[in-house]
Amino acid sequence: MTTDVTDTGLGTIRTGILGGGFMARVHRSAARDAGAELRAIATRSLQGARDAAHALGAERAESDADALLDAADIDVVHICTPNATHAELARRALAAGKHVVCEKPLATSAADAAALAEQAAQSGRIAAVPFVYRYHPMVREARARVARGEVGELLTLDCSYLQDWMLLPTDDDWRVRSASGGASRAFADIGSHLCDLIEFVTGERIHALSARTRRVHPERAGHAVDTEDIVAVLIETDSGALGTLLISQMAPGRKNALTLELHGSQQSLRFEQERPEELWVGMREESRLLLRDPATADAASVRLQRVPAGHAMGYQDAFNGFVADVYAAMAGAAPDGMPTFADGHRAAVLTEAVLDSAAHGGRWVEVTA
Repeated sequence: MTTDVTDTGLGTIRTGILGGGFMARVHRSAARDAGAELRAIATRSLQGARDAAHALGAERAESDADALLDAADIDVVHICTPNATHAELARRALAAGKHVVCEKPLATSAADAAALAEQAAQSGRIAAVPFVYRYHPMVREARARVARGEVGELLTLDCSYLQDWMLLPTDDDWRVRSASGGASRAFADIGSHLCDLIEFVTGERIHALSARTRRVHPERAGHAVDTEDIVAVLIETDSGALGTLLISQMAPGRKNALTLELHGSQQSLRFEQERPEELWVGMREESRLLLRDPATADAASVRLQRVPAGHAMGYQDAFNGFVADVYAAMAGAAPDGMPTFADGHRAAVLTEAVLDSAAHGGRWVEVTA
């Protein structure tokens, strides 16, 4: 089972949230599940903060980010603001002595992300990025099977992350413009999750890649677009395994279809985020569909299983597990697999490698950091 904050010895954790949109609601639910108190919210305007504080059940609205970061009664700050603001807010939060949970991308440049990872390491604070798909129990089951050698030598990967929320030219969002979202949209937004999951489950890093990107609509709702809609990537891992990655926010009918399929010399494994209770195991002699069950799962998977088999767990459960680990780490624990600012830096490095490759016609780029 995941660790509740009441078991950490830290006492009641006092949380502040920057931002008031969808992700702020997800963070609020996870913090509350872990037993924390939501002390304050700040948004771009005081009225917006008041509205968000009322909607999310915070004790108060702060006038701006500085007021929240300077507040003496907040232990951890959750940053749920547009991408371009992440690096500066995270830097200021760490400088103020707060623990930090920062939405990805941690920064819109690898250099800024590296500086934040170093600042976090020097600060002694817990600094985490919510790569929460790590927290699906069947992802941990897949990781454990790879680590035990059951898959054998990794040969190939067939992976994708498909959505359809940007399918139409009338679909618009602040993320489509680099000034607020960063130079990459589709890859930085969802491709980063896919690559993090690949490296987490396989225990290998992406050593080199070749990428092509496509922007389908030059304008959305009358506004110019300067970020990509679709990314196709060839990858090579440290051991020489080859893989294909398709990332699209324009795949009709696909809402959040993150799929990880690994082919080894002995077994294949397939996890689909839209079917999180399952793990497919393929062998030459037979194939099996494993269902989440704490009675038979690996201990790393059991730790995250909050309800008995047959009672479906999903995205919010994964997010709750992540935040519970962060809060436990604040009290001195060392939860296995908790994504940190170092992982946020890794995602930024991969993003820049993808953009570099695509800008040069898909040339192979070595990923060195």
